[in-house]
Amino acid sequence: MARKKHSSIDEEAQIDMTPMLDIVFIMLIFFIVTTSFIKPSGLDYNKPEASTATTQKSANIFIGVSKTGVIKMENRQVDIERVTANVERMLAESPEAAVLIEADKEAQHGLVVKVMDNVKKAGISKISVSAGKD
Repeated sequence: MARKKHSSIDEEAQIDMTPMLDIVFIMLIFFIVTTSFIKPSGLDYNKPEASTATTQKSANIFIGVSKTGVIKMENRQVDIERVTANVERMLAESPEAAVLIEADKEAQHGLVVKVMDNVKKAGISKISVSAGKD
């Protein structure tokens, strides 16, 4: 009789981890699928300021233009001729992508316009230029 009582205590001490692992894996898959990956340009710049600056929804593609004419995407330097190809590649990864151009306030206007033109050639019409609020 005493042996039977001891075996019931052993059964109560077991914890089934399967439901908890199922929930953890479902949450992991949810976060992987819903995460949007931001790839900053990797360039420090001085934002120009504008009194009419508005906050835009997050962009997926960041292009940095420095005052010395360096163009950076995904933390690497890119030639102006390669901007279109890089944007097309990034657009294939996320078809609903938007572009944010982070140009230094002393960057050459013509270079920023060329970057915008190359982005449009890649097929993106949602282009924003970063600016600070006055």
